[in-house]
Amino acid sequence: MHSVLDELAWRGLVVQTTGREALGSALADGPVSLYCGFDPTAASLHVGHLTQVLTMRRFQLAGHHPYALVGGATGLIGDPRMSGERVLNDAEIVGQWVDSLRGQISRFLDLEGEHAVTMVNNLDWIGQMSALDFLRDMGKHYRLGTMLAKDTVARRLQSDEGISYTEFSYQVLQGIDFLELHRRHGITLQYGGNDQWGNLLSGVDLIHKVEGKDAHALTTPLVTKADGTKFGKSEGGAIWLDAELTSPYAFHQFWLNAADADVVNYLRYFTFRGQDEIAELEHATETASHQRAAQKALADELTTMVHGDQATTQAKAAAAVLFGRGEVQELDEQTLIAISRELPGADVSGTTTLVDGFIQAGIVTSKGAARRDAEGGGLSVNGEKVTAEDISREIASLDALPGGYLLLRRGRKNAAMIRRAD
Repeated sequence: MHSVLDELAWRGLVVQTTGREALGSALADGPVSLYCGFDPTAASLHVGHLTQVLTMRRFQLAGHHPYALVGGATGLIGDPRMSGERVLNDAEIVGQWVDSLRGQISRFLDLEGEHAVTMVNNLDWIGQMSALDFLRDMGKHYRLGTMLAKDTVARRLQSDEGISYTEFSYQVLQGIDFLELHRRHGITLQYGGNDQWGNLLSGVDLIHKVEGKDAHALTTPLVTKADGTKFGKSEGGAIWLDAELTSPYAFHQFWLNAADADVVNYLRYFTFRGQDEIAELEHATETASHQRAAQKALADELTTMVHGDQATTQAKAAAAVLFGRGEVQELDEQTLIAISRELPGADVSGTTTLVDGFIQAGIVTSKGAARRDAEGGGLSVNGEKVTAEDISREIASLDALPGGYLLLRRGRKNAAMIRRAD
């Protein structure tokens, strides 16, 4: 039977370790306590975080003890970025984000039982540390040469903006986290994205210097698309796990639109399907890519995992409606809102006539054109054909969908969504 390290390796989830053999032996010898950190820089996690959350789930299923650290302290500072200094967020807002992220992470992990996840917050220890304690007890173990050599720090120092002492200190804070969790909970492994390698080593070195013990670090890949562009980004921004920020429909579409060159890797990273099943989907992609079997499997599984069965059903129903194949009356308001973002449309008053609604939505160019299309049976509202007489009716007299929406169509390909605003 494969170890969890072998499992991660065949999925392509291991980039660097402090020692593959030593880590493998530690994981094989018995349950290991491990952690991954998540800084609250927004109210929600995005799909890029799924790599770490689901890796924690894999460790949990393999019988190890996971700790999820949501950084109430480090979230006030910010990990240095290549693009420049972060904006420091208000402490109260960061505290709210901590609670939000803890709730999201918890949804993917077992909260009870022998291998239940433990949620921790580094504000509990860093928040109690004085400046003198920080400098005397921790700062003395760090050498500037090593800190300056960190890739992000070195690049920022060469930039016009430079780097503040605040962000420069971040690697020390993350080292303190590993040491404190080692002392409190016996944690011997920290993992994170490959851009965190330097920060992970900070903790490994600190434990060795202060406690005289060995600890382990492992990094997972930074997921990018085959064309080299950033993963999880769209024209509107990140793909969030919060349904209020990214609708289940948009979430489902994101995975459904994965390129053939990416989808097999995504199946390895983000699903719990085995090697044989993924190999079958890979073969299907190579021999019948037009059927998009791998993308459909990926989209369905992840939307269900993040948002639930009903959301997946609604997302697929929404896609069918957009392509002229489904019943719009079956959709809930949240899904209709998602569809409205994908279509041209307008907010109209209840006294607006239907023909003016078609014109304002951009479906037809004139009243005459609308009447001709209606006479030919080419116009519909919410899936029902309208006559030349119907288009003179006021919007208020029509049965609207949840949220006051009306789906207008001209033929099968031209669709728009108007909303009764009063």
